[in-house]
Amino acid sequence: MRSRYTAYVRADVDYITETHDPKTRRHHDPDQARAWAEGSEWLGLEILETAEGGPEDREGTVDFLARYRNDEGEQEHRERSFFVKRDGVWYFSDGKPLGPKPIRLAGPKVGRNDPCPCGSGKKYKKCCAA
Repeated sequence: MRSRYTAYVRADVDYITETHDPKTRRHHDPDQARAWAEGSEWLGLEILETAEGGPEDREGTVDFLARYRNDEGEQEHRERSFFVKRDGVWYFSDGKPLGPKPIRLAGPKVGRNDPCPCGSGKKYKKCCAA
């Protein structure tokens, strides 16, 4: 994963193509990859989660966040990448975009019959939840 990110930073499309799974390579568009790589200022890679992908595994996944800047400003690309090992070599097989991180409320959940947190003195269900 990190080597492919570095290839995008360097716009090394040959490496990006070579590390794409031969069975799914037909879906890879080198011209599009080059345009994205060259049109972006790469700001960093954060590995969010991995599953499998060890020395004895034949498959693995990597969830990551890549930050970059282009004509539209700073961007984030979140993806779950799927990798396969063929003849001892790891290849990128496919990727699935991930949505933004879910927003979690910091405080406790307000019940329908609890007093409204706005301070009106009414029940939540009759005030701000209505």
